[in-house]
Amino acid sequence: MNYTIITSQCKGPKYPPKKCCSAFKEFACPYADQLNDFRNDCATTMFSYINLYGKYPPGLFANSCQEKGGLKCPGQK
Repeated sequence: MNYTIITSQCKGPKYPPKKCCSAFKEFACPYADQLNDFRNDCATTMFSYINLYGKYPPGLFANSCQEKGGLKCPGQK
C-alpha cells in the first residue's frame, strides 16, 4: 500500500487533526467496508503499518479522527 497520502500531509510535531483526518480518510475510505468489519483484523493491521511508515504517536488517528459507528466516508450508506 502507498501511505504517502498520509505521511505527506500529516506531519508533526503538532499533527493538525483536520489535515491528518482528511488524509487518513482519503487513504482508508476505499477500504471502509473491510475496516469496519470487526470479524477481521484489517483495521489493526492498517494502523500498525501507518504508524510504522509515518512514525506517528500511538492512537493519533484513532483519537483524532474517531467517528461513532466506524469510519464514515462520502457516498457510504
